[in-house]
Amino acid sequence: MTDAAAEPTEEPKKGGKGPLIIGLVLALVGGGGGFFAASSGMLPFGPKAEVAEEHVEEELDVVPTDDIQFISVPGMVISFTGGGRRLLLRFSAELEVSKAYKDDVEVLLPRIVDVLNGYLRALEVSDIEDPMALTRLRAQMLRRIQIVTGRDMVRDLLIMEFVLN
Repeated sequence: MTDAAAEPTEEPKKGGKGPLIIGLVLALVGGGGGFFAASSGMLPFGPKAEVAEEHVEEELDVVPTDDIQFISVPGMVISFTGGGRRLLLRFSAELEVSKAYKDDVEVLLPRIVDVLNGYLRALEVSDIEDPMALTRLRAQMLRRIQIVTGRDMVRDLLIMEFVLN
């Protein structure tokens, strides 16, 4: 007989319990971290999150409406060309201001119209057709108005008409 047949074959060693213990420790740490995050209010659910939502609702109810004035921005018609078609955008808005700043903002209204007109003319049809476009455009226009007037003068921009024909 040969020497190879006489020697017993060795089985490969199986892994120890190290990976199992490491996995168990990581699972316990992850579970503990998740419990802490949920109980401390870091996640948007649980008992502390409900208390925070109630607190926000209480703050929203206190809006001083006696100090608000609205200034009409003259309507604009912006033309777009693209894809062999011509589209028109009708736009009108109102500016929400404090009573103390109403006269100052009315003096700056021609500059505001100029900034809005320049911004809207720089847009493309694809910028307007996006479902979230109005929110993004409103924020961009408000920021440009606040640059012209000063940050504290204009509180908000209310879009009254935004029609693409």
